Amino acid sequence: MKTAELIAANDFCVYHNVEYTFITSLHEAGLVEVTIINETTFIPQTELQKLEKLISLHELDINIAGIEAISHLLKRVEKLQEDMRYLKNRLSLYE
Repeated sequence: MKTAELIAANDFCVYHNVEYTFITSLHEAGLVEVTIINETTFIPQTELQKLEKLISLHELDINIAGIEAISHLLKRVEKLQEDMRYLKNRLSLYE
């Protein structure tokens, strides 16, 4: 992965006014991927949108376990919506 596609976790935390431990907790829970280069933690650009959503939940005083549960449920809803779109498209072939 190119370093241009990575953002230093410390810079991200300062910009979004969150604690560095929040990012590490999300990573330990498997909710966010990080890359460590020379003992410095970086966040891939592909994770930024997801991480910003998780920060919004954190600002509502939801703990990591709650964020993990909400994230899991949102993924299930997205999967169900995707399945429904697929089935609607298949059904339209027979109309």
